[in-house]
Amino acid sequence: MSEYTLTPEKGVAGKFISSYVDDKGLIKAIDFHDDDQFNFGFDIVDELARKCPDKTAMLHISREGKERRITFKDMMTYSNKTANYLHYLGIRKGDRVLLSLKRHYQFWFIIIALHKIGAVAVPCSFLLTRKDFEYRLKAGHISAVICTADGSVADEITKATKNYNGLKTKILVGGSLDGWSNYNRDIRFFSGTLKRTANSAGGNDPMLMFFTSGTTSYPKMAMHSYKYPLGHFITAKYWHQVNPEGLHFTISDTGWGKALWGKLYGQWLCEAPVFTYDYDEFFAKDILSMIQKYRITSFCAPPTVFRMLVHVDMTKFDLSSLKNVSTAGEALNPEVYSKFKKHTGLSIMEGFGQTETTLVVANFKGMTPKSGSMGKASPLYDVVLMADDNREAGVNEPGEICIRLGDTPPNGLFMGYYLDKEKTDKAVYDGLYHTCDSAYKDEDGYLWYIGRVDDVIKTAGYRVGPFEIENEIMKIPYVLECAVTSIPDLVRGQAIKASIVLTKGTAPSDKLRKDTMKYLKNNLASYKRPKVIEFVDELPKTSSGKVRRVEIKDKDWKDKE
Repeated sequence: MSEYTLTPEKGVAGKFISSYVDDKGLIKAIDFHDDDQFNFGFDIVDELARKCPDKTAMLHISREGKERRITFKDMMTYSNKTANYLHYLGIRKGDRVLLSLKRHYQFWFIIIALHKIGAVAVPCSFLLTRKDFEYRLKAGHISAVICTADGSVADEITKATKNYNGLKTKILVGGSLDGWSNYNRDIRFFSGTLKRTANSAGGNDPMLMFFTSGTTSYPKMAMHSYKYPLGHFITAKYWHQVNPEGLHFTISDTGWGKALWGKLYGQWLCEAPVFTYDYDEFFAKDILSMIQKYRITSFCAPPTVFRMLVHVDMTKFDLSSLKNVSTAGEALNPEVYSKFKKHTGLSIMEGFGQTETTLVVANFKGMTPKSGSMGKASPLYDVVLMADDNREAGVNEPGEICIRLGDTPPNGLFMGYYLDKEKTDKAVYDGLYHTCDSAYKDEDGYLWYIGRVDDVIKTAGYRVGPFEIENEIMKIPYVLECAVTSIPDLVRGQAIKASIVLTKGTAPSDKLRKDTMKYLKNNLASYKRPKVIEFVDELPKTSSGKVRRVEIKDKDWKDKE
């Protein structure tokens, strides 16, 4: 990056981040400095509390509609109280603490507190069952659990601990239960002051552990260091395009990585407030109402959400406050992109990343997005498409998305899979991190998603990515969402199946199946046409909302055995 003159960012991020932006506002390079002891809790949250104590850090709306406007001073005070409380309960530096807290505002106090005391935060979905929790407790060597009092989460965890004796502490948020400490009751007795010490965690120390979505196997545990939040500066400023005087809204449960992409690190590095709606059940109309009522300025959601939003009469809502919208988690269908732009005038800025990374590819500020493209590589990462282990893919040639590691791994890339050298070595070798996602690059440098390497269908000698077929199916007005997978075929080896969820009020029928087949015959090459169409009520998904094609495929192949 020697051809660029790097300049420090303004505000609290400036001590650690320098960047270069061209005359179109497009980020071209980024550099990090003085980050060897970086700790987001002390260096960003506490600094903002001193700089702008009364500024809103988060506007939180409970499921009952109660508004809580939490300032940066509040965040510092209550994270300090929480840190002192957790220390009193025996949680120490290096302990792994599982968090299952939905979208409760206490999550932010707790995760910042964990960062300050050096314990490793392990976010998990509240939708997990006993079996899921048992696996995570054992695999992560979890020392403590902090969970919501809502629903059956605490009961499922209690059941899971019958086969695990490694827990020191169980803490309940929002209620009381025998055998559990009561966070809401106890926190008030602890000091809001906490001093940073020479032994405080930071830099390359482990800070955070995500369980991957587990689309093909048991979830792996991706470990991140204290430098991970710095990697999300680009996420917030140049992809979300947050406004320090606005309000950013990312749809996500705190149990998965997207919450930390969109509801904490990058946004506060940019000194922008975040909006959180702690709903129990998703309704597209409620989300649009929130955008209208609270004048949301930037919005990010997975493609599943946008697919639902475009089926609502969006003309009934004033969305004029929105200046930027973005999506990630899985590829966005061009038909959804077009419908949303027609209603709002806004282009959905697609991005790509993983649990193991921050934002890797995106349509950044200053770029003209191409419908259906993930965008271009982030300057944070040296991205390359590999046709095989020894050769880079050419223009328009499919290849695996990989990241060159260089002498120093970039801030934002994981440290490895916790206690699993074998899986780490399968992902990181020959100086590359292998994402197992495939794409191709066009003449202008834009990347186009094909699918997971394991999702590619080999039929009659052709290699077919499911996403391009799904894109065509999504153009049919009565299709809400779909998934394309392989099925066994005696002649072709593999044939193509489409699982389709219909829009509300559309009933499945033989005639509808024939109409769908006819449409695809007219719009897809013969080798890309599904041989089987199945109408289903819903698609199997991970807790983060990604379609589990592998579950559909495994069932079909198992049924044929």
